[in-house]
Amino acid sequence: MPLLRPDPTFYPSPRMAMKAPRERIAYVAAMNPKAALGEGDTRPDALLVVDVDPRSPDYGKVINKVDLPYAGDELHHFGWNACSSALCPSSPHPHVERRYLIVVGLRSSRIYILDTKPDPASPKIVKVIEPQEVKERAGYSRLHTVHCGPDNIYLSALGSADGDLPGGLLLLDHDDFEVLGRWEVDRGPQRLAYDFWWHIAHDVGVTSEWGAPQHIEKGVDLDALMAQQYGRRLHFWDLRRRKHIQAVDLGDGWQMILELRPAHDPTKTYGFVNAVLNLQDLSSGIFVWYRENGEWKVQEVIRIPAEPAEEDQLPPILKPFKAVPPLVTDINLSLDDRFLYVSCWGTGELRQYDVSDPFNPKLTGSVRLGGIVARTPHPKVGPVNGGPQMVEVSRDGRRVYFTNSLYAAWDPIFYPEGIKGWMALAHADPDGGLTLDPDFFPEFPDYLRPHQIRLEGGDSSSDSFCFP
Repeated sequence: MPLLRPDPTFYPSPRMAMKAPRERIAYVAAMNPKAALGEGDTRPDALLVVDVDPRSPDYGKVINKVDLPYAGDELHHFGWNACSSALCPSSPHPHVERRYLIVVGLRSSRIYILDTKPDPASPKIVKVIEPQEVKERAGYSRLHTVHCGPDNIYLSALGSADGDLPGGLLLLDHDDFEVLGRWEVDRGPQRLAYDFWWHIAHDVGVTSEWGAPQHIEKGVDLDALMAQQYGRRLHFWDLRRRKHIQAVDLGDGWQMILELRPAHDPTKTYGFVNAVLNLQDLSSGIFVWYRENGEWKVQEVIRIPAEPAEEDQLPPILKPFKAVPPLVTDINLSLDDRFLYVSCWGTGELRQYDVSDPFNPKLTGSVRLGGIVARTPHPKVGPVNGGPQMVEVSRDGRRVYFTNSLYAAWDPIFYPEGIKGWMALAHADPDGGLTLDPDFFPEFPDYLRPHQIRLEGGDSSSDSFCFP
């Protein structure tokens, strides 16, 4: 529905967004791993609604569950139809509102459009885009990241229509959610895909690399891993001309280059990306990308080592190494670009770094929960498994929500007993430091595992800004 004024949840700058009202609701994508893996359980994935308003009697509880009409989608990431990027000077759609959640199936390639109005606690499915339509119109499958752009809705895809390579980007129309087609005009050497984001005020896009669908959907392919066939590059794009401009290799031994977190300040041209695994020592790394003399470069700025462990404490895949890799699988950057949050899914740790100087991060906080060996307990329920995985930061930077499931086919490799899904909350001190909330621990249905979180009104990975 057209608006005469911009949506009140849109902000021209990240500084103004940090003053937004506190979130009251969190939306959580939850998948049924048995349905995803075809193990006989036909209950569908769901979008969970969690009350995060401390004034509410239902604070910290799941207050709604929206079951999807199909089983086996494997919900993973999702996003809003519109956000603060609609205020960019180049935006042709200032009338749009933040109303619809674009929820995609990583395994099914199906797209669900959920309307969060009139009651944000009771979103309704209003449109389903079938996988065949995605494949026919865009030539892609295995949908992943969703970003609300100034002109259209952008989705990344890991694979081609036939489940091979290349993966890439496709666009949805802002108004009717029709699949417009493939985004790339000239993809250059890019074939692997995963995340994407941009330096929107500089007309520069960035994409990362996980792996080919055949190396992911049945679990970790060790032969492909040792042959370094998972991703290890970043790709930079001319956003306006939709052309590849440069690939940057993170270096020999690095595998699975995942989450992209560009500086929110649109005058800056740097960002952070996590490399999940170094084959030489099982460590994880954080790299900063930056532009120098017109050329894009990367520099490793954080290295998190594997932790020693006894062989009998480890799942079969790790026994030969006698160590737990940190497995940094997600990162998130506060809206003031000051704190970077790093999820160590393997060792069960959420770290906070002060990245005011992006080339010299300082560790300022840490909480431990779960982990392959440690199984660090939560104060409310005792020992838990899984570890901090998807992490989302409130707009004011004070609350850090995180969940514990990675991917249906990969969870049992590192947690063979099966992950029991959870969501936790850490409070961030404005001067640095993290404290685990001892009471916030929503109870989820046993058959569901949570993944990405989106906060009502926006969060630290949903919006892009065109003004500093």
